[in-house]
Amino acid sequence: MRSETLNRKNTSFLGNVILQLKEVDFFLLTLTLILAFYGLLMVFSASYYFSISESGNPFYYLIRDGFWVLLGIILMCFGALVDYRKYNNRNLIMVALLICFILLVLVLTPLGSSANDATRWIKLGPITIMPGEIAKMGMIFFIAWFFGNNPKKIDNLTRGVLPVLFVMIVFAALIVKQPNLSTAITLCGIVVVMLLVAGMKWSYVFGVGIAGVLGILALIFIKGGYWMERFTTFTHPFDYEATSGYQIVQGLQALGSGGLFGVGLGKSVTKSLYLPYPHNDFILAIIGEETGFIGILVLLVLYSLFIWRGARVALRCDDQFGLLLASGAILMVAIQVILNIAVVTSSMPATGVNLPFVSYGGNALMIFMFMSGIVLNISRHVPKDAKGEEDESNNDRRGNRRSYIPGNSHSR
Repeated sequence: MRSETLNRKNTSFLGNVILQLKEVDFFLLTLTLILAFYGLLMVFSASYYFSISESGNPFYYLIRDGFWVLLGIILMCFGALVDYRKYNNRNLIMVALLICFILLVLVLTPLGSSANDATRWIKLGPITIMPGEIAKMGMIFFIAWFFGNNPKKIDNLTRGVLPVLFVMIVFAALIVKQPNLSTAITLCGIVVVMLLVAGMKWSYVFGVGIAGVLGILALIFIKGGYWMERFTTFTHPFDYEATSGYQIVQGLQALGSGGLFGVGLGKSVTKSLYLPYPHNDFILAIIGEETGFIGILVLLVLYSLFIWRGARVALRCDDQFGLLLASGAILMVAIQVILNIAVVTSSMPATGVNLPFVSYGGNALMIFMFMSGIVLNISRHVPKDAKGEEDESNNDRRGNRRSYIPGNSHSR
């Protein structure tokens, strides 16, 4: 152990970084990079004609997205190298929550930047901040810390569950005010499932779930306007093809045109100014048109492997904070993948949920990459007992399987 420490001290900074990265889950690291570079390729393909129309440069979005991918890789490495247990700090978490709250308030002031009848961004010169995306990450760290040091809090409704729900409601209300219902729904979904992972009683889960659904329906009916239009359109989008169903119809036609193997990479017709912003939330439709059912199936396999590998890291973590932190990061990806597919296939009302690692968007991509780095860092600290793993494998073959979540006192 001492010789290893001396070797690290005598190694260059870059060499030390490489040595530490070798300790992470290499399969999860590979999947993250594949998804990020696959997204870069598809953003270029989907945005080609839109870039020419908007800026005259077909490589405009490719260059911008390439910059975000490189920055995301740096953030991923940072997340993978800094010990995740350093984030388990009360003062740090409280400051992070306060920053999230301030940003969510500032976006509703004249500092907020508007586009497409929504104010969801804060522009600081060339930098654009999306507080809703940052709030999702802030809630993940907050819940992991809140129950990480005292897992039994989850059994107490007033001292455990309600404080978390209060913060969630405040953040969600500010996000809805932008308006950005999709991000609010995603945030609430992450929080509820993380509470379930922490050990929340099923009766509370059902109660929170029912209250959430009723709250969303109440917002839609009270607010009316385009929210109501989207709610009534998704079941019969072709009846509203010229109005509120236009984007959905274009997406469905693109998916249908792709068939089994697709029309070929770069040969989409729908992206030729038929589908608005094809490189954003509806990029899956372009992927389906160009690569077909097989291409989408491959992408879903990559997501499934990513989620499985991340869940594997979470389950093998030996402390509650790491378990919840890794779970939150993976849940953020899983929930957004499900919601994005549901929207593009008109299985739920159209709403702005980006496809993780693939859709164009610097804020979301950097957060996904950083949180992937956090999971990679947790994988570095997972106990690696080869003999124990071999014994576990032998027990599995004999049929002796146990259900146990490391770090979760409720699973014992």
